[in-house]
Amino acid sequence: MRFFVTGVGGQLGHDVMNELLARGHEGVGSDIQPEYSGVRDGSAVVSADYVQLDITDKDAVTKVITDIKPDAVIHCAAWTAVDAAEDEENIDKVRAINAGGTRHIAEVCRELSCKMTYISTDYVFDGQGTEPWKPDCEEYAPLNVYGQTKLEGEKAVTELLSKYFIVRIAWVFGRNGKNFIKTMLSVGKNHDTVRVVNDQIGTPTYTYDLARLLIDMNETEKYGKYHATNEGGYISWYDFTCEIYKQAGYTTKVVPVTTAEYGLAKAARPYNSKLDKGKLVEAGFTSLPTWQDALARYLKDIDY
Repeated sequence: MRFFVTGVGGQLGHDVMNELLARGHEGVGSDIQPEYSGVRDGSAVVSADYVQLDITDKDAVTKVITDIKPDAVIHCAAWTAVDAAEDEENIDKVRAINAGGTRHIAEVCRELSCKMTYISTDYVFDGQGTEPWKPDCEEYAPLNVYGQTKLEGEKAVTELLSKYFIVRIAWVFGRNGKNFIKTMLSVGKNHDTVRVVNDQIGTPTYTYDLARLLIDMNETEKYGKYHATNEGGYISWYDFTCEIYKQAGYTTKVVPVTTAEYGLAKAARPYNSKLDKGKLVEAGFTSLPTWQDALARYLKDIDY
């Protein structure tokens, strides 16, 4: 198959490109930077075809994807700075990327009749209650600009296409870029005690594992909305931090606090980020490994 992947300078896009090339597929990657800006460690993505693309430029999106003629597009590019998205001067830009850019891509996919995978988020829900969110639930009520614009992207895909995978994920970490694990390792190295919220519940997602699932999906025609995080149970950010330090051999003390006690964040966060992944199994896809196992593999793969 021939793939076009957006956002290859980010955590997920980098791993998606490596995975599809490892399987013998053709791939062209894109991002906003003139040249590939991700980790350069000999990974396959470094030698892949790359094209600069601003997804908010409709004409550019049309020309690039039409020229490539992919069988499938995996759309990983997004504005993901959740707090910065709340700033008045950024809102239009966030919407242009997450909603407008996604619509531009979906329109080309419709014209070419190719598959499209859109990476979405638990933030499309309001995060209330205790039950895990099911992928076909339509009780949307985003709490922040990021969640709202990602939901608008989802709607663009479902309005325009039938051959789509919408995959919602949460608490993402990967080698290529910043993430919670890297932040906590840095903080834990320089502080005796850290405060971490314990009333936001979800499950981490390792981009290496997710990338393999996304290619699995695209090798089928089992279209629809899915939830995909690692297995291993639902946890809080506090629980996650404790396990990070345990596996890393840190002795840093972790103090649990409520979201209200922690303060700081501009954007409201969902308390309940539990995603029900049963539909994956029902469709015959292999579940992601446990987050504990993913964390262990990740720590072996990074410098800290």
